[in-house]
Order: sequence, then structure tokens, then C-alpha cells
Amino acid sequence: MERQEIEIFLTLAEELHFGRTAERVGVSQSRVSQTVARLERRIGARLFDRTSRQVALTPIGEQLRDDLAPAWRGLEEAVARAMAAGRGITGSLRVGFSGAFTGHFLHSVAEVFTRRYPGVDVRIRQVQISDPYGPLRAGDVELQVTEPPLAEPDLTLGPVLVSQPRVLLMSSAHPLARHGSVSVEDLAESTLLTVAGNVPAHWLDHHFPRRTPSGRPIPHGQAMTHWEDALSLVLAGKGVTPVAAAGAHYYSRPGLVFRPFTDAPGIDYAFVWPTGHETARLRAFVRTAMDRVREAGGPERAVESLWTDGITGA
Repeated sequence: MERQEIEIFLTLAEELHFGRTAERVGVSQSRVSQTVARLERRIGARLFDRTSRQVALTPIGEQLRDDLAPAWRGLEEAVARAMAAGRGITGSLRVGFSGAFTGHFLHSVAEVFTRRYPGVDVRIRQVQISDPYGPLRAGDVELQVTEPPLAEPDLTLGPVLVSQPRVLLMSSAHPLARHGSVSVEDLAESTLLTVAGNVPAHWLDHHFPRRTPSGRPIPHGQAMTHWEDALSLVLAGKGVTPVAAAGAHYYSRPGLVFRPFTDAPGIDYAFVWPTGHETARLRAFVRTAMDRVREAGGPERAVESLWTDGITGA
């Protein structure tokens, strides 16, 4: 099998969509179809069952994928290491994160990255919510994963790494804890914990609104400077706060309840870096991360893939 044939087959086995496969590999959709047909003639069996509505691997296709994928990853990593040496991708890369689950996923990315680029020392650290962009601007980290929106001219917003439904964190004694779900309108009847520090006003307004969609005022309570403050304040009955759904997996403990919103937008966690300071190391790490996201099934499945793969959370 030629290199492009393997790449097309494995990409289609992952995407199960001819159009997306063509886009990722950088060929026409007809080239994907011709390549698959050629492979099937050579093997003497169908690799994919395809209809007008869906594409699925046959048992023989699944076997070929499972046999080829490890060797292909090894080949890609060997080529990446050679390219890294040739381009001088060495040194250290400091990466920041704002939530335990994004940090967990970044560590899984770093494992793949260091195999591909053994000359780079990746160091991952948490960034406090009270100063979300301070470490980037100070040079303490070169790359960060944090929640948009971003309206900072000196910072560049990159691709989304993780996307999560938004839920409301509250004490089990809170009246809303008896409900299976909540609405943004319910915040008018609660005290909303917010964030203090060097935090842009537009970011606060997005994540901690002062009014419901119908215009009712939302009472604001104590402002947090560290994420851990939210857990103790909620447990003490001082208020409620919106969080990502993955928080229920990472921060669950007696007395805390997580209830999904029926009408609030989800929370994205995207790469951010200082504008004009995009290095080869940084670009390579982002590429590796987005490869990992695609393997997981997209930003919506990124964190959950760690659990299903048997990688325990912090």
C-alpha cells in the first residue's frame, strides 16, 4: 500500500464521511472513492459499507484499520521527529490551562507530543481565573487554553480544544437542587458567585450575566479569585455558579449538585497565545492537540474520551 492510500483509508475509517476525509487529506472526494475502490479490488473484499446516508466499516475493514493504525502512528511520529530535528523544534514549551479537565486533556496531548518531538520539554501549569491573561503577557506561559470570548488585541484566539455543556453548580440544600434542570431565568432567584481580579468586563458579562434574557436582575454574591473558592462557597450556601458539565466528574463531592441548563450556551475552551509570538514549537503542539481532538471525536468528546480510554481524572 502506498502512503497516501494508507492515509486515506485510516482517515475515512475515522471520519466515516467521504467529504471530510477529502478535506483532511487534501485531495478530491473522487480521489478518496477511487482509492477505496482500488484497495477493495486489491484485497478482494469490501472495506466499507456505504449508502446515501452513512458509511460504516466492514469487519474486514475494522481488522485492516486495527492492524494499520499503530504502524501508521509510528511512521508519522518517526517523520515528525526527523522534521523536528531538521527545523530545530527543541527547547521548552510552557502551556497554561484554567480547568482540571482541560489540564488532564493537555497532559494526554503532551504525551503524544513528546514522542513526536523529544527535544521539547513541555511544562503544563494552571492559570488562576482571577488573572486569566497575566501569565501569557508576562511570558510565564507561551500558550494557554481558556474560555472565550476574547477581545484582547495583543492575544490571538486559536482553535477550540474542548467544548462542554454548561451546568449550574449548587449546594444540595439549594431549592433548585430538587429540579432535574435549570433555566437562565432561575438565576434571578439565586445568588450568583462571580470572579474578582484582572478579568475583562466583557468576559464577566458573558459568563456571569447581570440580567436574565427577560431582563430580570441576577443578584451577584461573593467574587472568587481561585476556582477552589467556588466549591467551598457553594457548599456553605453562599451562592451558585455556572461551570462546565465535566466538573461533575472532576469536582463531585458530598453536598454538591450539578444541574444542566436548558437554555444556556455551552462553554468552549480554546487555545490563546500572544499575537506575533507563534513559534514552531507552539504550532506543532496545537497541531498535535487538534489531531488528538479529531481522534476523540471532536471538542465535545475530548474530555470524555479520557474516561472511556481508562485514563483517570485528577
